[in-house]
Amino acid sequence: MGEFGVMKNIQMVDLRSQYEKIKEEVNAGIQDVIDTTTFIKGGKVNDFQHNLEAYLNVKHVIPVGNGTDALQIALMAMGLKPGDEVITPTFTFIATAEVVALLGLTPVVVDVDFDTFNISIESLKKAITPKTKAIVPVHLFGQNADMEAILALAKEHNLYVLEDACQSIGSVYTFSDGRQVQSGCVGDIGCTSFFPSKNLGCFGDGGAIFTNNDELAAKMRSIANHGMVVRYYHDVVGVNSRLDSIQAAVLDVKLKKLDEYCSNRLSAADYYDAAFSVTDKLITPARIAQSSHVFHQYTLKLNGVDRAGLIKYLADRGIPAMIYYPVPLHLQKAYQDARYKAGDFPVAEKLSECVMSLPMHTELSEEQLEYITKSVLEFVG
Repeated sequence: MGEFGVMKNIQMVDLRSQYEKIKEEVNAGIQDVIDTTTFIKGGKVNDFQHNLEAYLNVKHVIPVGNGTDALQIALMAMGLKPGDEVITPTFTFIATAEVVALLGLTPVVVDVDFDTFNISIESLKKAITPKTKAIVPVHLFGQNADMEAILALAKEHNLYVLEDACQSIGSVYTFSDGRQVQSGCVGDIGCTSFFPSKNLGCFGDGGAIFTNNDELAAKMRSIANHGMVVRYYHDVVGVNSRLDSIQAAVLDVKLKKLDEYCSNRLSAADYYDAAFSVTDKLITPARIAQSSHVFHQYTLKLNGVDRAGLIKYLADRGIPAMIYYPVPLHLQKAYQDARYKAGDFPVAEKLSECVMSLPMHTELSEEQLEYITKSVLEFVG
């Protein structure tokens, strides 16, 4: 590494180093699950559920098997019918549209804002029809969408709002009147994933649903448990989706550290921002006043830079970089639709061609950050 001497290998997400700092607590929690043999429900799952409800200041948390299940169960609870339209941004991970399609609903994709990567309010307004039943904003990369505007549209048209908060847990949204609400708890329902690389991640698959609506909460708990309220009596068609106790034990330890983890990510983002401010070839992530940013990803927009060349240059120096996301939903083969064609959503298509994400996690050292930023700037010139 030249002037940087011996340095720990740089990873997109360094889960091993994070684990080493909480090893005793995590191991004790896992051992307790094994000792009590309460592997499904009860015990650690209940503890984590209640602690997460307190952290989020939300009435109901329903732990489930993964973030995709969370989205599906939430949509099932809304009682939507085939042909009902659900609006979601085209620049996002596939799961958001996937669950809409799996339920026989009609996914309607819209463009995003170039600065924030989040759903474009103007594009959203144009997409609402009499068949629209729900809006699914995605809080991409760790910053909330313009929820106040989205809620106003939802109220005007009598629509559900389902927040995809799989990348934004720990972020706070501030309304114009000063009221602050945790990400995922602003709309009717919020969903998150506990995939290991998430800001709050477990050691396998996991997810959760949030709501302050008692009726929706009861429906979602039933749907997630085979449609049961009373054992072996099935009132609705359900699924089998649950967070296992070992994952809950891990998450309960990490939840206590979540604010610290978010702070560490923000510090790394601040370092990147300052280093890259010297050139107009690198557009750093915009931050809006209404939302804190928890930087699940640190995503640059490249301006006149050879992206493939830069990624290779970094890889040759032991620095990983990723493209989130190389193909918008409306151009994905599985979701080709006569309603959409290339050029329909120019912002999303432009972003897919120019974005690049750098390593972002809780364990980045200043030495690593200096090495990464200097390497990027060397290539950019």
